[in-house]
Amino acid sequence: MTMRPSPRVLLSVAAGLGALWAAVSGATIQAPPAKDARLIQDMIDQADAGAELVVPAGRWNGRLVVDKPIVLDGKGQATIDAGGFGTVLVVKTSGATVRGLKLVGTGENHDTEDAGIQVRGNNNVIKDNFIEDALFGIDLQQSYFNVLRRNHITSKPRDLGLRGDGIRLWYSDDNTLEDNTLKDSRDFVLWYSKRNKVSGTLSEGNRYGLHFMFSADNIIENNHFLHNSAGISMMYDQGDVVRGNVIAHSVGATGTCISLKEASDIVIEGNELVYCANGIFLDVSPFQPDSTNRITNNRIAFNDIAISFLNDWKGNVFTGNRIESNMTEVAVFGGGSAKRNEWDGNSWDSYEGFDRDGDGIGDRPHKVMNYASRIWMELPNTRFFKGTAVLEVIDFLDRLAPFSEPELLLEDGHPVVARAQERKS
Repeated sequence: MTMRPSPRVLLSVAAGLGALWAAVSGATIQAPPAKDARLIQDMIDQADAGAELVVPAGRWNGRLVVDKPIVLDGKGQATIDAGGFGTVLVVKTSGATVRGLKLVGTGENHDTEDAGIQVRGNNNVIKDNFIEDALFGIDLQQSYFNVLRRNHITSKPRDLGLRGDGIRLWYSDDNTLEDNTLKDSRDFVLWYSKRNKVSGTLSEGNRYGLHFMFSADNIIENNHFLHNSAGISMMYDQGDVVRGNVIAHSVGATGTCISLKEASDIVIEGNELVYCANGIFLDVSPFQPDSTNRITNNRIAFNDIAISFLNDWKGNVFTGNRIESNMTEVAVFGGGSAKRNEWDGNSWDSYEGFDRDGDGIGDRPHKVMNYASRIWMELPNTRFFKGTAVLEVIDFLDRLAPFSEPELLLEDGHPVVARAQERKS
């Protein structure tokens, strides 16, 4: 019976031939040329389901398609370079593993979504890969129960809007995204996708740190979103949980830590929301009738505005939040107030009351009044002058001797004046 050599053996022979070429090529020592990735593709085509292919160290020119459940392992030493054309690696199967590869040099076509890795299947594992000089990083379409873990992704050096998305899920449910790093790409996107879990991510230097549209029941926890144009944006979503994240330094005049547009039954808890133009921005949220957004136990600090409402809306519950060192605590644009939401048990550094019985709760409610700030809230063009001496003087005089009736924006009936650990000390 004729025995067919295993793919691992054939690839090892190819690596040995490359080393032999370097030894006999002459007196001048030079690096071996990049090898043809078609050799790897041949091995993939010949491999049986369940086989493990180890790609020899070095640079391989070309593109690959994994269309059967195998393990493709670069051991952190193999680079696949598409040479500026198309997608580097396409996974068109279920149950495959791609790990330890460096994938570079995609094309620049947004229509074909040229990517480091495209996934078109279920139950695949994509881990420990470096994706660089790639228009899109990892792109999942109608793919379910996949795992993306410890991948490091950067886009092409283009203007922000011309880059591709670092990770994109489109109609893809029940995927796990853990400990990935996205830097200098466009967006991190989940569209029309449900029940995905995003944790341990570092998203930095992008446009949207994380952008949801028409998605539901996703969990976003213990991530870092730093120096992006916007932190987390949820548009037309329902049932997402945003927990334990650090969102900071969303740059620009409109940079927001977390924004909700027509999003319902969202839970935002235990996050650090700091150094942004807006801590939380709510636009007609919640949208669905009889739904509630719960915003609890967050630290919202050092922002221009801690919490903003596009208009007078209802259905949000704010409890246990620590709101401190913001230029403006709450803003409602276009008139109206935030009184139709529930405010209870939050900590406000502007609270002017006392705690005579020492229970850690203020003796009287905390009221946020709107004085001269109503000028820039009701007339958006005047926001350019927010923080200037003129408006600050007007606001001071209006508080000292009101020449118009101040407006009550909200009332917190049980403001926290000391954290539990502070009361014990």
